Amino acid sequence: MTDFDHQQLDDIIHSRIRLAVMSVLISVEEADFTFLRNKVNATDGNISVHLRKLEDAGYIAVNKVFIDRKPATSYRLSAKGKKAFEVYIERLESFIKKK
Repeated sequence: MTDFDHQQLDDIIHSRIRLAVMSVLISVEEADFTFLRNKVNATDGNISVHLRKLEDAGYIAVNKVFIDRKPATSYRLSAKGKKAFEVYIERLESFIKKK
């Protein structure tokens, strides 16, 4: 990669909320919807849209179950998501290190 090329950044990850979600998920094995929503400080509707986009890209895996007749949804990074996040961070670091 030559000079700073913003097109080398993953558009799926390069959204403030999706980046925040990925950052949270890289540090935990699994997180439920409420935990993610609170950590990212987003509304239900807003985070739902971003979680769906990450799921559609194959970056997160979703597990939906019922606990005491109430739906419970949890999320974790997929292998593809971990790799994409690593590449994203590496590219950011390379941009920062360029002089």
